[in-house]
Amino acid sequence: MGPIAVSGASGKTGWRVVDEALQRGWVVRAIVRPNSTLPPPLAEAEQQGRLQVFRLELNTAEALHHAFNGCSALVIATGARPSINLAGPLQVDAFGVRSQLRACAAVGLSRVVLVSSLCAGRWRHPLNLFGLILLWKRLGERWLEQSGLAWTVIRPGGLSEDDSRSGQEGVVFSGADQQTSSSIPRRLVAQVCLDALDEPDAGGRIIEITSSAQQRRRSLGEWLAQPV
Repeated sequence: MGPIAVSGASGKTGWRVVDEALQRGWVVRAIVRPNSTLPPPLAEAEQQGRLQVFRLELNTAEALHHAFNGCSALVIATGARPSINLAGPLQVDAFGVRSQLRACAAVGLSRVVLVSSLCAGRWRHPLNLFGLILLWKRLGERWLEQSGLAWTVIRPGGLSEDDSRSGQEGVVFSGADQQTSSSIPRRLVAQVCLDALDEPDAGGRIIEITSSAQQRRRSLGEWLAQPV
């Protein structure tokens, strides 16, 4: 596999995607906003020459083309952060995703994994009090589905900062619109995103994930191989 790009790489999920990819020995390009601060593990990797970092705005096509050119895959881990700007989810989770997809098409990057959210597209949900975020996430998903690219959507449940859970819990996998609650550590989300790049059967799928200590640990590939 050639280099992979990870957008939103300074975010709480994105930096873990980058960290996990580096641990697997992959070549990674971290895409961050111009004023973002890298988490210490990524800052150290950049200083050691193990990580390329591209600082850009998602609406800057030329910069996106430069960052994505030569990459074999993209993990989109960008996401609007809670703020008084209720247009943020529309700008980031919909238009920001579309800008990245257009850049992928322009440079010939054909494999994309998008980190979305459980309940994407649902109207009646408390998260929609934050700028209708679940509706805009679903719009971003739809643009990916219609892009002509090889795509996978990962919909995690509530995101936990407790990385220790990733070694203690198994992932609960399901298809679209089958789970509505429960949580998952961001570290497990990162691992599933990278596993999806290695699994041809993950293409063209919306995969919902939560985790539980009662769930037997199994790989994404094992779940995908199960009869429907």
